[in-house]
Amino acid sequence: MSIPTLNRVLRRLPTEECARLAVFLERIELPARHVLIHADAPVDRCYFLESGLVSVVMQVDATRVEVGMIGTEGVVCGPSLLIEGQSSPYAYVVQIAGVAHGIALRDLRGAVRSCSALGPHLQRCVQAELFQARHTAFVNASFSIETRLARWLLMCHDRVEGDELALTHEVLAVMLGVQRSGVTLAVQNLEGSGRIRARRGRITILDRERLRDAAGGSYGIAEAFHERLMAEV
Repeated sequence: MSIPTLNRVLRRLPTEECARLAVFLERIELPARHVLIHADAPVDRCYFLESGLVSVVMQVDATRVEVGMIGTEGVVCGPSLLIEGQSSPYAYVVQIAGVAHGIALRDLRGAVRSCSALGPHLQRCVQAELFQARHTAFVNASFSIETRLARWLLMCHDRVEGDELALTHEVLAVMLGVQRSGVTLAVQNLEGSGRIRARRGRITILDRERLRDAAGGSYGIAEAFHERLMAEV
């Protein structure tokens, strides 16, 4: 048995290992705002995304901030879970609806032990996720809201098909860890310069190259690191 897949982790596996893993996979629809993994709660399932976008969200009291995002390039599974942990300190929330292959955590751990290629791929996904979170902390401390917004829009654009992103100002405020009014002003500036078009609950990328100019040095470092990691497997 094999599976047609857009997930980059599954696509990189040898055919026989992918077929062995496919027995445990279940196709699941991912509606927007659905919480796949709750922070500090027992976890029994992980997800290989086929489409859509999942945010890694940290919450302290009433403050929620996105510290990372995962699309078809990775797997939704808290790093601690792959080393025998039972919960994640972060929540994993569907921001853009999509589809995934779900797998029970116990079956994924068993597959890591029996499939020689899967473990190294997942380890590199964990490295990339942790680096992305640390780079986000640096960006949030060093760049303006508008620059940070340009970066997040590029990151979303990397992970979805087409140029239209189903993102509300409320979601963008969580992504950036700022007030909604700050997001509104930043969106207006990027739209006024012709880089994006904003409509209710939708943002369309009009000029990616100029959007990348607006992101400056905040974008590209984590992405290049991820590509180098994957090339090593």
